[in-house]
Amino acid sequence: MKRIVLFVFVSCFFWGCSNKIENVEKSFYYWKSNSWSFSEKEKSIVKDLKIKKLYVKFFEIDHNESFGDFPISKTTLHIYEQDSLTIIPTVYIKNEVFKNADRKELDTLADNVNFLINKYTKDKFERANPVSEFQMDCDWTLKTKDNYFYFLKKLKEISKKQISCTLRLYPYKYPEKMGIPPVDKATLMCYNLINPLENQSKNSILDLDELGLYLNKKRKYPLHLDIALPTYSWMQVYQNNKFSKVIYNNHEVILKLVKEIKPMWYEVKKDRVVDDFYLRVGDKIKYEKITPEKINKAIEIIKKNVFFDANTTVTLFHLDEEQLSNYSNETLSDFYSNFSK
Repeated sequence: MKRIVLFVFVSCFFWGCSNKIENVEKSFYYWKSNSWSFSEKEKSIVKDLKIKKLYVKFFEIDHNESFGDFPISKTTLHIYEQDSLTIIPTVYIKNEVFKNADRKELDTLADNVNFLINKYTKDKFERANPVSEFQMDCDWTLKTKDNYFYFLKKLKEISKKQISCTLRLYPYKYPEKMGIPPVDKATLMCYNLINPLENQSKNSILDLDELGLYLNKKRKYPLHLDIALPTYSWMQVYQNNKFSKVIYNNHEVILKLVKEIKPMWYEVKKDRVVDDFYLRVGDKIKYEKITPEKINKAIEIIKKNVFFDANTTVTLFHLDEEQLSNYSNETLSDFYSNFSK
């Protein structure tokens, strides 16, 4: 009996140790579609933090009845002098693309995605490190799961690359229901936990109570897991009590035009055009801001409840000069290093 207890103790000890991240690979998402190159500040962040990997959104895929599947929000970014960077082409695919697609349409989609990624890689990133991985980003559902998984298999077959995908917290928690995507690895997206238009009292980007509901016990997912965390904030504008627009930039300018009426909520006191949008007196703004304290608390919840491999990529969303002005480089560096402490 003592031997059994000792074996269980030793097994648990080594199992626990295996969860420690020994090497954190630091990474960013780059999600802008209208920038030709990094700003000097963004270059400085990449250099100072020793970032070696960048997930660049190459384009998105939308769908309608008239045109079928078509690419939008194509990147204009060019990287010719960042030879140390590994670029991971990333494609956001709307769930509607997979709702009524047949196998022939999915085969065509995989062909087209592979063709466009290779074209953009050659045209815009030819001096960066060779591309070895594609990442697909899709909020798949039970109804679209089979089609999405088929597409992922087909893309791997055609591209001959490693295929990764994003993984939301719901399919992470319920793999027996939502399935395991047929990819080489997945990035667990620990943000955007709440529909931003359905709960007016919570921060929809990152709510720690909501995070804890999904990460409520230690789980070992069947795939290698990387992690993504938010370092962005946004303002939701409501006019006549109806949602109108999300504003990602010029937050400091807007804060001078408003007064706080309750936690996270503000009222516009002065007419002003900001971010090509006309703010009117009386408009309501929900300002969802992510603080370093909140991110570090989220990291502790994640470390406590998610099993990691020894080598894990931690990706911050996203590389944007204005959004990252809320954090010092030391603070950003700590977000990465805290996973290995």
